Parts: sequence; structure tokens; C-alpha cells
Amino acid sequence: MHRSSPARRRTATPIWACIALGLAAYALLPWYAIQDTAWYAVLPQVFDAGESGNGILQAIHQGRSWLFIGLAGLAICLVSAMLRAGRAQGWLLLFGGGIGAVGLAASGFLIGARGWSLPAFNTFFGELQVNQFGLGAGGFLALSMLVLLAAFGLARRGFFKGDLFVAGAVVGCGALLALFIAYPVAKALMAAFIDEDGRASISALWARIGTERVWGLGCVAGGVRCGVAWNTLVLALLTATGTTFLGTLMALMAERGGRRWQRPLRVLALLPIITPPFVVGLGLILLFGRAGVVNQWLESSFGIEPTRWFYGMPGVLVAQLFAFTPIAFMIMRGVVQGVSPSLEEAAQMLRADRARVFRTVTLPLLKPGLANAFLVGFIESIADFGNPVVVGGQFSVLSTDIFFAIVGAQYDQGRAASLAWVLTLFALAVFALQRAVLGKQNYTTVSGKGDAGLPMALPAGVRTAVYAIALPWIAFTVVVYLFAFAGGFVQTWGRDYTPTLVHFKTAFALEWGQFGLIWAGTAWNSLITTVKLAGISAPLTAGLGLLIAWLLARNDFKGQGAFEFAALLAFAIPGTVLGVSYILAFNVPPLELTGTGLIIVLCFMFRNLPVGVRAGTAAFKQLDRSLDEASVMLRASTSQTLFRVVLPLLKPALVAALIYSFVRAMTTVSAVIFLVTAENELATTYIIGRVGNGDYGIALAYCTVLMVLMSLAIALVQWLVGERKLGRRSAAASAVPTGAATVAAP
Repeated sequence: MHRSSPARRRTATPIWACIALGLAAYALLPWYAIQDTAWYAVLPQVFDAGESGNGILQAIHQGRSWLFIGLAGLAICLVSAMLRAGRAQGWLLLFGGGIGAVGLAASGFLIGARGWSLPAFNTFFGELQVNQFGLGAGGFLALSMLVLLAAFGLARRGFFKGDLFVAGAVVGCGALLALFIAYPVAKALMAAFIDEDGRASISALWARIGTERVWGLGCVAGGVRCGVAWNTLVLALLTATGTTFLGTLMALMAERGGRRWQRPLRVLALLPIITPPFVVGLGLILLFGRAGVVNQWLESSFGIEPTRWFYGMPGVLVAQLFAFTPIAFMIMRGVVQGVSPSLEEAAQMLRADRARVFRTVTLPLLKPGLANAFLVGFIESIADFGNPVVVGGQFSVLSTDIFFAIVGAQYDQGRAASLAWVLTLFALAVFALQRAVLGKQNYTTVSGKGDAGLPMALPAGVRTAVYAIALPWIAFTVVVYLFAFAGGFVQTWGRDYTPTLVHFKTAFALEWGQFGLIWAGTAWNSLITTVKLAGISAPLTAGLGLLIAWLLARNDFKGQGAFEFAALLAFAIPGTVLGVSYILAFNVPPLELTGTGLIIVLCFMFRNLPVGVRAGTAAFKQLDRSLDEASVMLRASTSQTLFRVVLPLLKPALVAALIYSFVRAMTTVSAVIFLVTAENELATTYIIGRVGNGDYGIALAYCTVLMVLMSLAIALVQWLVGERKLGRRSAAASAVPTGAATVAAP
């Protein structure tokens, strides 16, 4: 009798686990989501024949026979699991998982709360006697397991080099990107091809965007202004260049400058990213606005009459540089840290001076980080909404035009979708340019060999430029934040500067009542909700982003370019459009999420996903593949190699992804402004409401609390994750005298 080997049984374990979870989803969990009720609250009714019953009871007693297709798919996969690993097993897994997943997904989209979702189906098949609601825990888990089983079938047929983990990761991540990015965005963008009469027409797109308002070049020919497309493009190019330059200087200063600057620089450089976007604009207006400190000083000292010079392109550019430079700094710091000192020492041994080594060795090795920082800065700029609204004045960009097309009196969803197409094409063009610049060159600097080299000190000219530019920018950061902090501690900014804490008491008062502590402040509910949702989304975003980065950097598969673009698509879409897309896509079955905290978590995740992907991609390009290969040769599985060998070397990228995901979830505005409800109010929507009511003191006090809270969160993340250990000497170690005693190996 044939006995399977332990290795053979181990490789079949994921298949059996997915089948078991799929069957448990059908038998032990509620199939549908019950409105205003958590899935675990209806577990006691899972064996009842009502709407909260499991999938088997729904199919038998409720007449929803289409649910049997998932059970049939699981049964086919169960038969395949009993076969030997090979192409026959792969065909059955692919067929069973595929037919079950496609069948359940199709029935979910085609059958809604009122029967057939498409009226034409009533004509062909007749009206349904039963309907269905949004998927619950059981339906989503069963569908996920069927997708994974189909992916395992592809692996058994020879795809993905036969690796079950890689196949499941690629197909699973692809399904998530399709469901939570491509599907809602496509559903919203389809409105660009619908004319005013409700008919599909390609000419409708050009009729909305082929106008002087979008593509005009009046400013070049002596006119007042250019089109919003050119404004957006020029602003994004300037912002991306500036943020990449400043972020690189700060990274060099942190890693190659004096040690006394490292800790203050890391703290100050991260301050702008923990600030709600409109606070930066308000702080800059207090400095450079018509009644700002700078204009008042110029008038009193030199008689220069105050003007609105800051509002428009200069103000938006400065605000975006201020807001997005920390992102480039976090990306570039990990890349600078990963440059191998031994390569620089080798160049110096060949009599190259430090300036030449920096120009010919160090800078070329920074190219992946520079390209990624530029791409992220560009996409952040074109998708930015808060800064253009606050300091843009008459200077319009695509994101603000899209916002007013949706929330304005006209409510022209078609125009908003058409302008979003322009943003998408801009992002795609820069993405293609980045790929062309990097090409297939190798930038590996961290290998399995030890590297005891010391990082080369910066050349004198470079060090002077770094300090001359980075230090004034940091000082500027301190000044803006002093203004932002001061606004919450005065009675009324601009009129009564009497120091007070009344704004903090109104928002965050605590009182003792008959039953204990009372959260009496008006802001507690929004703060607790924001911290909870951001804390849930941040590790999920970072984990998914680094997993996608690993798939892109360490694996080759068909459709890889489309896979990467889908992961970056969320940044190319303005937050307002993404929020509206989620409402349109997830307000009806199969996923009814509108009004829940889950839809906000998902929006946070996939809105912030590209930063984790780009930071991870840049870091992976520096890690030698021999590390992976050595682990595999020692009989470690792909998942063990990823979590025990590769992930510890990605700590800078992990920190960047965690911090960015958390703070952006805490401070985002446009992406979630349409998703919040009374039960799930967020900090930023609370602040916007206070600003709208003229309560600037409470708004600035809340912002101060947010900045302190997120600073503590950043310190906690860095302490928990720790630093990457690359086995390099410290400056103190290099100072050991040559004649010091050493122990020689016998």
C-alpha cells in the first residue's frame, strides 16, 4: 500500500484547510448580513430557518437554490484533495473552486433585495419569488475559500512554479484589488460615458473634458489662467520634484549627518504628516495671508501694502511640499540606510574622492527610492483636495473641480467621472515613465554576506547643501506648528489673545458622576471611533502592501503590470471620487456596507495601500535574491522564508507603511466625508463641522490633541518594530586602536 510522505501531506494541508473552512462557513455562520447587527450577534440563530440562518438552511428552506453551487464546488474540491498532487488534481481544484466562486459571485451581483438586479432578466427568466441581501460572514468566508482553492488548482497545473502560497497570494490579492478598487472605481467612472439622456456614448466623455476650462492655455498667451488639467500637471511635477529633493536631503542628514541631528530630524520631519490637511493651510494663511504676520510686518516696516499673493499656485505648492515631504523622507531613509558601505569603500580604495564616490556610487544606488518617492509625490499631489481648497483661491485643479461637481448644486456625476479619467491617465503616464527609468537594472545592496563597512561621510559640498536647505525647512516647520498649537490656547484668534484652556475642556472634558467617569467632552466619541478604525486598518494596510510588494519584486507571473497598476490606482483617484465610488458600489448586494465602520476601514486600507507597496518595492530591490534561495535550499517553505528571513530586513518599509497608514487614517478628509454616519463620526469631520460653525479654537485644540496622540503612536510603532540590523560597524567600534588585543582563530 502506498503511503504519502510527510512533505507530500504538508503540501496538501492548505487544500484540506480551505475545504474545511468553506464547509464550516456554510454550516456554522450566518450567510447574510443582518442590518444594524454584528455577525456574531446572530450566531445563536444560525440553525434557524430564518434570514439569519446558515447557507445550507437558506438553500433548503428559503428557496435560494443558487447557493447549492458553492456546495457543489466544495464537493468537487473534496474529491480532488484525495488525489495525488498533479495536473489531474489541479484541473478538479480549478473547476470546483472556479465554478463555485464564479457562481456565488454572479448570483450575488444579479440577485438583489428586490429580485433580479437587471430588469431584462425578469423578461427572460420571470420574476423571482425570493431575493437576497448582502453577504454576511458565512457567504464571504465560503467565497474566499473557493477563490483560494481555484488558485491552488492553478499551482497544481504548473502556474506560479507550483507554489500554493504564491498562487493563493496572487489570486487572493488580485481578487481584493478587483473588488475594492477596480470595481467601485469602474462603476463610478462609467458615468463619464453616459450622456444627459441616460444613453451610453463615447462622445459624452470628450464633450465634458474637451473644453477651455480643462485644457485652456490662456496663461501662456497672456490670459488670466490655464486649464485645470495643466494646473494639476505642472503643480504635481513641481511638488514631486521638490518633495523628492527635500526628502532625500533629510534622509542623508538623518543617516549620514551628525548623530546629534538624527532624533530631532526624525521627529520634526514627521510632524506635517500627522496634521490634518486643512491645519497646514490655516497655519500658512496665518503667516502669509493678507492679514498674516509676514504681510503685516512688510507693511509696518517697508510700507508694502498687503496683497493676496500667497493664494493660488505659490500657496498650494508650498502647502503640498510641506505636507508630502515627510512621505519622501520615510521612503528615502530606508533606501539610504540600505546602501552598502563596502561599495563606497571599494571606490575610495581605487582613489576616488568622496564627491566622486557619492556621484557615481551612492546616488545611482538611490535610484529606486528616488523614482518611488517621485511617483508617490506626484500621485499625492494630483489627488490632494484639502490644500487647494484652503489656499488655492482662484487657482483650480482637477480634484477641487471634481469635488464641486459632486457636492455642488449641479451634482454632475458624469463631469466628475470624466475629470477623474484625466487624473487616471496622468498617473498612468508617470507610472510608465518610472518603469522605463528603472528598467531591469539591479540595485541590490543588502546580501547574505556580512558588511562591516562604515557609511561614507558626506562630501563637504553635499553636506553644506544638505544643512543649508534642510535646516531652514525644519525651522519653517517649527514656526508653522507653533502657530497651529497657539491657536487652541487663545480665546479668539485675531481678536482676543487671552490664554485659555476652555477649548480643550469643551472638547475633552472628563467628569465624575454617580456611576463613575463620564466622557463629557463633545469630541470623545469621534476620537475613540477614529482611533479604533485607524488602529484596525493600519496593520492590515501595511501587511497587504508588503505582501503585494513581495509578489511584484520576487515573482514573475502573467498580468504583473496590471496587478501593480491596480495596487496604485487608489492614489490616482481623488479621495472624494473614491468615497462616492464606495457608496455607489457597496450600497446594494452583494456587499451592503454603507453606514458601517467596515466600509471606512476598507476605504482607509485601499486608499493608503500604495505607500506600503512602493516602500516595500524599493526595499526589495536592495535585498539579494540569494537570501531567499538559501532559505529555500534549507527546506524552508515560501511562507517561512517570507516571514522569517525577508520581513526582518524590511523593518524601515514596515515602519513607513504602518505609520503612514495610521496617521492618514486619522487625518483623511475627502475619502471618507461621504461615508461617516452619526454612529461612526470621525475626528476630521468633527473638526470640519466646528470650522464651519466658526469654532476655530475648538478645531485647533482638537488638532493639537491629534498631533500629540499620533506622535505617541509613531513612537510606539518604532519601538515595537525596532530597527533593521545589517551587521555594520558603528563609528565607536571603528575607533578601537589598531594595537588593541585580538583573539585569533587557531
